[in-house]
Amino acid sequence: MLEVVGLSKSYGTGAKATHAVAQVDLRVEELEFVGIVGPSGAGKTTLLKCIAGLLAPTAGETRLRGRVVTEPPPELAVVFQDYSRSLFPWLTVRRNIVLPLTNKGSTAAAVAAADEALTAVGLAGFEDHYPWQLSGGMQQRVAIARALAYQPKVLLMDEPFASVDAQTRAELEDLVLRVREQFGVTVVLVTHDIDEAVYMSDRVVILSRPPSTVQETLDVDLPRPRDQIETKALPEFARLRSRVYETIMEPAREAVAR
Repeated sequence: MLEVVGLSKSYGTGAKATHAVAQVDLRVEELEFVGIVGPSGAGKTTLLKCIAGLLAPTAGETRLRGRVVTEPPPELAVVFQDYSRSLFPWLTVRRNIVLPLTNKGSTAAAVAAADEALTAVGLAGFEDHYPWQLSGGMQQRVAIARALAYQPKVLLMDEPFASVDAQTRAELEDLVLRVREQFGVTVVLVTHDIDEAVYMSDRVVILSRPPSTVQETLDVDLPRPRDQIETKALPEFARLRSRVYETIMEPAREAVAR
């Protein structure tokens, strides 16, 4: 479904250039859920923006179903971390969702798609509210509904739950897992939360410190459907979590030892 080949991204030129991402190779299969983690400042968001066609890579490329991505493709949607900046406060919830759909068909079809997505994320009845009338978790549900209504083949998520409390975070994690199955979407999730990456993903890709490369990729062989209590109590969950943490922290420990 998605292939990243030798992707690098630098900001600036010459001696003053900042090298964020270096030679990342990544494959994502259809309907797979891939989590991307790494130390702070590892270029996770930069990588995601390059994959989405929002940033041009310095080298390498992203291919979606074999086609090189040079701009945001119509089969792809992005959910950002800051829901307060991704929703238009002067538009109702329904109009926020319908807006990206105006070029895809009739208004009636767009409204029907918006209402279906709102029902899927548990916000039926809030169509005529404004974003500022909703809690942070509800606003992020609107952002997820907007992405789903667009009917993407690939959903990219950039730390989408970082700005909400722990309980809401758990609810949104389970929500995304449910709607992913319901809508048949391939998901790539960037997160700094190791538990979240292991809990949600089929594979976890661990990035190095910048300039980022892929340090390790772990298969997550945990049963689905997943449960916040039962899944996280499994010995295999603990093992995977520890492995991800050790891989992220190992370079820092080696530097201290030297």
